[in-house]
Amino acid sequence: MRASERDNSETLTVAGPVEGADVPVGSEDQVVADSSPPPLDSPSLLINREISLLRFFGRVLEEAQSDQVPLLERVKFLSILGSIVAEFFMVRVAGLKQQVEAGTTELSADGLTPAEQLAAIRPMAKGLLTSARECFAEVLEELAKEGVQVVGYDDLTKAEQAIAQDYFRSMIYPVLTPLAHDPARPFPFISNMSLNLAVVVRDDEGADHFARVKVPNTLPRVIPVGETRGKARLVWLEQVVAAHLVELFPGMEIVESHQFRVTRDAEIAIQELEAEDLLSTVERSVQRRRFGSVVRMVIDRETPEVIQSLLRKNLQISPDDVYEVSLPLAMSDLGSLFTYDRTDLKDSSFVPADPVGLEGIEGRGLFAAIRRGDILLHHPYDSFQPVVDFLETAAQDPNVLTIKQTLYRVGKNSPIVAALLEAARRGKQVAVLVELKARFDEESNIEWARALEREGVHVIYGLPGLKTHCKVALVVRKEGDAIRRYVHLGTGNYNAVTATQYTDLGMFTAKEEYGADATDLFNFLTGYSNLRSYRKLLVAPMTLRDRLEALILREMELARQGKAGHVIFKVNSLVDEKMIRLLYEASQAGVSVELIVRGICCLRPGVPGVSDNITVRSIVGRFLEHSRILYFDNDGSPECYLGSADLMRRNLDKRVEVMFPVEDPALIERLRKEILDSCLRDNVKARLMQPDGTYLLASRTEGGVHLDSQASLVELAATRKKVGTEG
Repeated sequence: MRASERDNSETLTVAGPVEGADVPVGSEDQVVADSSPPPLDSPSLLINREISLLRFFGRVLEEAQSDQVPLLERVKFLSILGSIVAEFFMVRVAGLKQQVEAGTTELSADGLTPAEQLAAIRPMAKGLLTSARECFAEVLEELAKEGVQVVGYDDLTKAEQAIAQDYFRSMIYPVLTPLAHDPARPFPFISNMSLNLAVVVRDDEGADHFARVKVPNTLPRVIPVGETRGKARLVWLEQVVAAHLVELFPGMEIVESHQFRVTRDAEIAIQELEAEDLLSTVERSVQRRRFGSVVRMVIDRETPEVIQSLLRKNLQISPDDVYEVSLPLAMSDLGSLFTYDRTDLKDSSFVPADPVGLEGIEGRGLFAAIRRGDILLHHPYDSFQPVVDFLETAAQDPNVLTIKQTLYRVGKNSPIVAALLEAARRGKQVAVLVELKARFDEESNIEWARALEREGVHVIYGLPGLKTHCKVALVVRKEGDAIRRYVHLGTGNYNAVTATQYTDLGMFTAKEEYGADATDLFNFLTGYSNLRSYRKLLVAPMTLRDRLEALILREMELARQGKAGHVIFKVNSLVDEKMIRLLYEASQAGVSVELIVRGICCLRPGVPGVSDNITVRSIVGRFLEHSRILYFDNDGSPECYLGSADLMRRNLDKRVEVMFPVEDPALIERLRKEILDSCLRDNVKARLMQPDGTYLLASRTEGGVHLDSQASLVELAATRKKVGTEG
């Protein structure tokens, strides 16, 4: 059933095996059925974080299943699903397996052992993989109707096979390396996330031999073999390889070949307190990652047991770690299909608007605009270019003395890093904290750190025991006889590419207290500091948790006085047990708690006597919801904080995070009406969480207006862009 055909009362989860995995959790039905509320420290009031994360994956899959989403965008969602499921196994499942192997019996917050969590995860993951491939088969059928046919090699015409053969001989064959396995040659190393063919060949004497062929990941996953007037026929790369195996094994009979893919443990444990050189330590750890133990093998369901057994034995995995699925494997590699040039099968493009207050402003005029008042940026609806301009202008401005910045994930060909390098070349003092421990971005960050150091930038690699996740840029400028500090604070990374794909917020300010706090923060990051308080910023692990708790307690006191206690939190994840219990207490005190949580949410809304006044919704749409907003009504004098932290223990206690207040009433009103209210009224992409942890589509009244919060913000940006152009 397509997502658009579901009744609104139907649970929005992947069918069958996925929800079947909820049984081991055990306490979910009891929470709803018991007449008296459980104590707030009861494990039954918490949802397992791994189960919650897999349910988020199910919501991503729903976007791929929806016939209201353009076809190639559905391919994109399937690719995203493949990537996040793989990362889930590389990190979360790998960690649980390590605990099981170590004999750990410590219970999770919701009362499950590591073994019980693995038992709950497996059927859900298998259900996701099965449903994803069923969805992709439907998408391929629909694409074929639109003239984009992805076909099997056997379905090619002779002319098309000739094209495929030429491509194989010119582009594929030179990079292939068949690796045999026999008594003289050990089983080949299977690299993480590689797509492989398990090949059986037969010699002249009738003896069978095993070999492995790695499908090159440097070539497009689909190969065009014919294209006319916008219509195309494409074939899978791995099928072209399989069809020409005889050229790799001349004189041998090709008995059979089957696809498989492994996922390895990619979690990095860094004993940084003992490391003399964190850069070298992280580099060595990244190199070891590719040799991590195998935690999952996805394999063609047609693969015979004799080959599966051989693979399991040599990869040292159990049958529980094998996931049999229909082809194609490696759905995370579908990017080349998504990038196919058919704009009519994708979301309509739009050009971001200039942020309000920066319309048409360039160069040093940016500094003057910031002096006039704080400027809010909402990406991707507002252009990210002003952030780039801010640093490029600072790099070239002779009055700028110093630039300091934190970098977490900046991507390739970063204009941000280019501006910092230019500033250093011009003799400015530049200090940059490059967080080497940003998972899966370690190699990129190591390269950037070295490039910055070569230009004389003061590079800090992070703090012992703390990952630096805050998003701050500080520019110190001489203006007459005085020094003025300009600050950019944000919720997202300084990455010009993801700024077009993620929803994030940023703010420019020249207020003295913000600049002084930014200076103190960088002194903490680059030197030694025991500073425990800041003027405006909430900084983890020093002040953030305590201040958030105090703000919630204030709303509780207002509610007890008969006033309207009200909080709205928009975050990516809500996991922290202390924060969840405090929100339960707030609900019991009469505070209205509205939560917009994209991914993991371990809190149960709507539990009688516990969370009656709490609602949780998740929005999954065209852009990845990534902004964090904490809104406290304060009896009609609202306070609003933005920043880098989610409500997880790691963010509140184990990372350097910054949440910053928005003080301009007009900006607070914009955040409330333009973003929060829009998200809370979304009835197209929003799903409402139920007490048992499942999600339902947001209800729509008969004939009521359908509101897609992201689409409405795209329209608003287009309107502002049009007005700005006409003006």
